[in-house]
Amino acid sequence: MSVSYTGIWPVAPTPFNEDGSLDLEGMKRVLDCLIDQGADGICILANFSEQFLLADDEREVLTCLCMEHIAGRVPVIVTTSHYATKIAVERAQFAKDLGADIVMMMPPYHGALLKGSPQQTFDQFKAVGEVGIPIMVQDAPLSGVDLPVPLLVKMAQEIDMVKLFKIECPRAANKLRDLIAAGGDAIEAPFDGEEAITLLADLDGGATGSMTSGMIVDQIKPVLTHYYAGRMEEATAAYGRVAMAINHENRQCAWLSCKAAMVEGGVIKSEASRHPIEPLHPAIRKRLIDLLKPLDPMVLNWGK
Repeated sequence: MSVSYTGIWPVAPTPFNEDGSLDLEGMKRVLDCLIDQGADGICILANFSEQFLLADDEREVLTCLCMEHIAGRVPVIVTTSHYATKIAVERAQFAKDLGADIVMMMPPYHGALLKGSPQQTFDQFKAVGEVGIPIMVQDAPLSGVDLPVPLLVKMAQEIDMVKLFKIECPRAANKLRDLIAAGGDAIEAPFDGEEAITLLADLDGGATGSMTSGMIVDQIKPVLTHYYAGRMEEATAAYGRVAMAINHENRQCAWLSCKAAMVEGGVIKSEASRHPIEPLHPAIRKRLIDLLKPLDPMVLNWGK
């Protein structure tokens, strides 16, 4: 597949049954729903996929299932982050062997105190780059690791496979702008993230794409389409339609928002997570659905 690094590339949620087991048939429905919503690519096993709640064998099962079920309909990013470089390399090789198009990695970290130095981060990405699959660098607050622009540019210029950047740190638009200015052509695909809560500013900063949740892909995609075509008033209006729902998702619900919407729309059977994650408060969930209904997103009707 010839991959174009633009557009909207949502993170696929991982559905669980009420007993906490993987809902594999539900996973297939999630993928189909995202593709029907117009996703330009799909990311699996990310933080919004609850990767931190999955066992290693479950990761393998899900990767195999997703690659087989998507079957080339859209490009796939597989998240392969791990503190141990050896395991990060093995995960990347596994994803590549199954036909993944890209792997996404955070810098090495474990808890609040074990954080990779700039050199350790560079070395890990270099080792994964030797697998020969494009890498998206995820610059997210969750890792607690600072990734300054000079380090990102060095990685892009000296590691051939480091091609994509998901910037979702505070003031992401400024960092995107600085990254592109310093890195030039080496920065092939600067993306934003964090549910697109700063999407317009990030597009102004040079983002070529966005990695959102899977909740309202069809409602956010017009923002990108209008923006790419230079229709700024239409892009602003399209973003205004979805901004309150995105804000509620980002500030109140996190990854559980997509699951709640998919249950409402009959995509999956359960919005369960795994302990110690608590379910959405009923009032928070109701507000989410109330914000979504006027948008008439595909997710609320897909399975009915």
